[in-house]
Amino acid sequence: MSNSPGSAEGGRERRARDAILAAETGTQHHYDALRAELIDHLSPVIVIQNDDQGGLYTLIHNGEQESLHPVSEVFELAKSIAHIPLGIYSIIAPYLGRRLPDLPSSARLDQHDVDMVAFKGPEEKGWIGPLRDFGTTLTTARQQLGNADLPQRLEASSAQILDGAIDFIHRSVRRGQFDMESFENFTGPLSDAIRTNVWHASRVQIEGVENLMGRWRETIGEEDWPDLYVVVLSIWTTSALNQNSIIVRQLMDPAKADSHLIDLPTAQLPADPVFVALDNLARIVQDNIAAELVFPVDHDLADALKGPEDLLAQEILHQLACPYRSAIAARKAARVAP
Repeated sequence: MSNSPGSAEGGRERRARDAILAAETGTQHHYDALRAELIDHLSPVIVIQNDDQGGLYTLIHNGEQESLHPVSEVFELAKSIAHIPLGIYSIIAPYLGRRLPDLPSSARLDQHDVDMVAFKGPEEKGWIGPLRDFGTTLTTARQQLGNADLPQRLEASSAQILDGAIDFIHRSVRRGQFDMESFENFTGPLSDAIRTNVWHASRVQIEGVENLMGRWRETIGEEDWPDLYVVVLSIWTTSALNQNSIIVRQLMDPAKADSHLIDLPTAQLPADPVFVALDNLARIVQDNIAAELVFPVDHDLADALKGPEDLLAQEILHQLACPYRSAIAARKAARVAP
């Protein structure tokens, strides 16, 4: 008998499968409805969106919200200067040569990555105008640096970075060429200066976050502080050992930091970070309870449902590790099934 879609048997099969799939549609509908309602009951929660100002912090507590940037502007200023070599690289990278010279960094470069980044090549000169314009921006910053009221060490390291960058730009534009060697000759001596800027940015970020968390701890109260959830949103490139997560973790209840500090990498920073954070947190909280109620005797499956692990992950790993054994086990199970 034919099971083709147009046959009678095929039609019965399709209806049967659709009836089964309707159960999943219903599950998802009710799951989403629970999550949407739960969002309004999440408290206390701190949402942190990483940004150029050191992080936008939002406290959600008893139906009220407070949002602010707790980090001094010194954070932005120090990073602004430290990022200058990266800004220059971003202009010239497409025009690099693809042949790797004998340089300290060459062994660590992936040739295929270089081939993709250097997609224009050194024959084209479209970099000259943008690099000259960036040089004008940096010259103005260098002229104004002394008026910015920066700490002395930070001003000195920033001057070194600016001077090196301006010199590299002038020489490259004048010659109408650059290469990996000339760029590394510019950036190599700046490591200590960049580290100084990083130190100052880190110092004011720690101070700002600690002061804010101390104030919010008083608002939440010592009794409720251990129940605090913190959701940190960041793009993938800063999601591992994220600076805000590191600082906040040591201010949370140690017994709950592992489960209540949630790093949430995003493809792009969301327009509404609070909603994105709470929407994901609602899923996490409701899964924490569902896991124990749905899998009361299978703790492995409960832990998979509660955490970032996919429910199928361990079984897939098991079958990929030994597909023959998994197939035998499946046949044995089928033979003994009632």
